[in-house]
Amino acid sequence: GEKGTHRLVRLSPFNANSKRQTSFAGVEVMPLLEESDVTDVDIPERDLEVSFTRAGGAGGQNVNKVSTAVRIVHIPTGIQVRCTQERSQLQNRQKGLAILKAKLLVIAREQRAKDIAEIRGDMVEAAWGQQIRNYVFHPYKMVKDVRTGHETSAVQDVVDGDLDGFIQAFLSWEAAKEAQSKTTQSL
Repeated sequence: GEKGTHRLVRLSPFNANSKRQTSFAGVEVMPLLEESDVTDVDIPERDLEVSFTRAGGAGGQNVNKVSTAVRIVHIPTGIQVRCTQERSQLQNRQKGLAILKAKLLVIAREQRAKDIAEIRGDMVEAAWGQQIRNYVFHPYKMVKDVRTGHETSAVQDVVDGDLDGFIQAFLSWEAAKEAQSKTTQSL
């Protein structure tokens, strides 16, 4: 229910005039896999293209000098992962592989239910008119799910992870949509 475009409206902390700013984020939900789940997924080395680059950005002595950033491409699917979290190539490669395996596991699970074309077709552009949920911090406080109509003024609670109301509303909305679809098909 969280996969899609989320819109945030707030006063920009980076603007000296405190102007209102709208931002969009494309959200993709991935499971947090235990080490045992990740090791069960076997990816042949020939299916991987691994490259190393400099991490870049502000940081310590290694930044822009040592190639610690890792980019891994799964050649058959074209899925790319870039990892720059750690200070060593080996650690970044391990984390990158874990993320790639998690993504491949999600795709494998979704493939059982749908064709791969449908999985790719779900992603929408993170832009105006595409959002599934709006988070407004200014001029008033409100979070509203565009699909279900569920809303709350407890913006900070939602940002801190209290999504129960939105999850329940989404599940009810989805069930009603499915029931309506079945009714329409039987006519």
